[in-house]
Amino acid sequence: MEHIYATGMAAKLRSQWDRSEGLGQNHKAIKFLGQDFEMLRAQCLQRRTLFEDSYFPASASSLGFKELGPHSSKTSGVRWMRPTEITSCPQFIMDGATRTDICQGALGDCWLLAAIASLTLNDNLLHRVVPHGQSFNDGYAGIFHFQFWQFGEWVDVVIDDRLPVKDGKLLFVHSAEGGEFWSALVEKAYAKLNGCYEALSGGSTSEGFEDFTGGVTEMYELNKPPADLFNIIRRAVERGSLLGCSIDITSTHDMEAVTFKKLVKGHAYSVTAVEEVVYRGTPTKLVRIRNPWGEVEWTGAWSDNAREWDSVDSSSRSKLHSRSEDGEFWMSFQDFLREFSRLEICNLTADALEASQVKKWSTSLYQGEWRRGSTAGGCRNYPATFWLNPQFKINLKHPDMVGQDNCTFLVALMQKDRRKQRKEGKDMETIGFAIYEYVGQSGVHLKRDFFLTHGSSARSELFINLREVSSRFRLPAGEYIIVPSTFEPQKEADFVLRVFSEKPADSEEMDDEIKADLPKVNYLDESQIDAGFKSLFRQLAGADMEISVTELQTILNRIISKHKDLKTDGFTQEACRSMINLMDTDGSGKLGLTEFHVLWEKIKHYLEVFRKYDVDKSGTMSSFELRMALESAGFKLNNHIFQLIILRYTEQDLSVDFDNFVTCLVRLETMFKTFYTLDTDSDGLISLNFNQWLSLTMFA
Repeated sequence: MEHIYATGMAAKLRSQWDRSEGLGQNHKAIKFLGQDFEMLRAQCLQRRTLFEDSYFPASASSLGFKELGPHSSKTSGVRWMRPTEITSCPQFIMDGATRTDICQGALGDCWLLAAIASLTLNDNLLHRVVPHGQSFNDGYAGIFHFQFWQFGEWVDVVIDDRLPVKDGKLLFVHSAEGGEFWSALVEKAYAKLNGCYEALSGGSTSEGFEDFTGGVTEMYELNKPPADLFNIIRRAVERGSLLGCSIDITSTHDMEAVTFKKLVKGHAYSVTAVEEVVYRGTPTKLVRIRNPWGEVEWTGAWSDNAREWDSVDSSSRSKLHSRSEDGEFWMSFQDFLREFSRLEICNLTADALEASQVKKWSTSLYQGEWRRGSTAGGCRNYPATFWLNPQFKINLKHPDMVGQDNCTFLVALMQKDRRKQRKEGKDMETIGFAIYEYVGQSGVHLKRDFFLTHGSSARSELFINLREVSSRFRLPAGEYIIVPSTFEPQKEADFVLRVFSEKPADSEEMDDEIKADLPKVNYLDESQIDAGFKSLFRQLAGADMEISVTELQTILNRIISKHKDLKTDGFTQEACRSMINLMDTDGSGKLGLTEFHVLWEKIKHYLEVFRKYDVDKSGTMSSFELRMALESAGFKLNNHIFQLIILRYTEQDLSVDFDNFVTCLVRLETMFKTFYTLDTDSDGLISLNFNQWLSLTMFA
């Protein structure tokens, strides 16, 4: 277990280094599951075989686990076929990628398809997801690849082109003409990324938007729209933002119910354009909408066959009007607000915008985690633990406009990998965040007292079980602390926090600087040690006048058993060996009188600290009592190190008993002392060769 954990930590550190070198950017995407597209394709071409992906096989497990599970009616009779077997002349992209290439199949992923449809409006964005140079002609080997943004980094996903077919037709997404396959292959790659096709069922268009662009989404409720919403939409379309809309369902009977004028409830549409035309002498605002189903269209005013078009000048009519059943239609802005419930706009980050784009957000991104016992503090309703949550500082220096004090910024909190975990019965946690004004030093994790005496300046509108919660704020220039959390404590999840500001703003994680205020060790001369203690030592140490690991274990466990208020399952040999390693100045592996005296005084001090911070007198420490106790003992640790301590030294109920508390403090003191001894120039860096590294780690 120790070995696996250590190698896991090494892998985590390694990946952090790789990312700081730029791995994970769109031009340098991480290879999903380590699969290298160019290498795999070259192997297939050399062997004259078509690629078969063992990581996402052409089998029932790739389809789903419940409604699309192995024994469901939806999947009976499914065959996996390559496009070359489905049609005589398959095309990857024919005459450019268009919105009619994306028609929904037997999977409830309209949210994803609405997002893919929006991609086709912007070639630059499309080819970040769908790399150039893929076809069924030159270099075809049954292998394709696509790139998705996942929680702060781009991932390159390789697939084979075997697609699920039922009754001679593609089971899931397909093009209107039937001979074009890029959209079906994108859907397959996204299914692989999330574990299976069924994991894509149900979602919000914003999720697809963000995974195709790395942007951030804002939501507008259309029953209370801002006064300038049409202009917001127009600016968003001009900026290349992606837009989606939907109609709320009021009951399960409503799901995909078609309204009188042919709009579908609970279904995701994309907004593809806005326009203003002169209708009977009056300027009229229009919105263009696309239905991923590809055929069911609005039949009200400004629809394909509506009379309103007859009263518009011929140049506008020929530019805007189409009578084909392609799933795309115009409607008036007023009807749009009346008929639809929600609009989602995905703002693109600077890296996705063209160089000519003037208006760009300034962005910061932080990876974080909530872990039971260390950083999963729950919301403000739980003051005893709320302060344990990760904390982030933003310094808003530049007001939006000269002469004003307010700064606009957007906070987006996203939980990671929850769709992938559906197979295990897990779903989204309920998440949100609070923002506090703060004036003070950096390098400090704010403690409980701060939050008991300060109210929040702003917070997310809701705590909600969505993948992402985001809100736009305008606050006076100053420094603020953002505290992201789950609603209840002890809920585990990984998250990404992103802060977007109209003007540049400094931000950082608020975490304690790692340091130790170690008390000077006072080795007394034997003549200064109390006679009673010497007598005790002689009895314990035996003839050699040295205390070994086994003798130390016997002594400590005998003493600790007399303290009935302490819970302990006894000091282990490993713990006693750590203590001897810390105190053994002559390298004998045993403790002499003066060394044992120092250890004895240390344990007495640890006992005082333990009793002081065991506030509820349970005989054990909770994780938040432990964090305060460690600080009192002289150790300032950041969230990451504290998390490792919780993993290693707590019982199953996350409590820390006295023997584990002592062992933890001894281990910490040993590690700090070792580093300080080797860091001769005090620059916070040491250099070790492999032999030295092994000697140190085997000893520690």
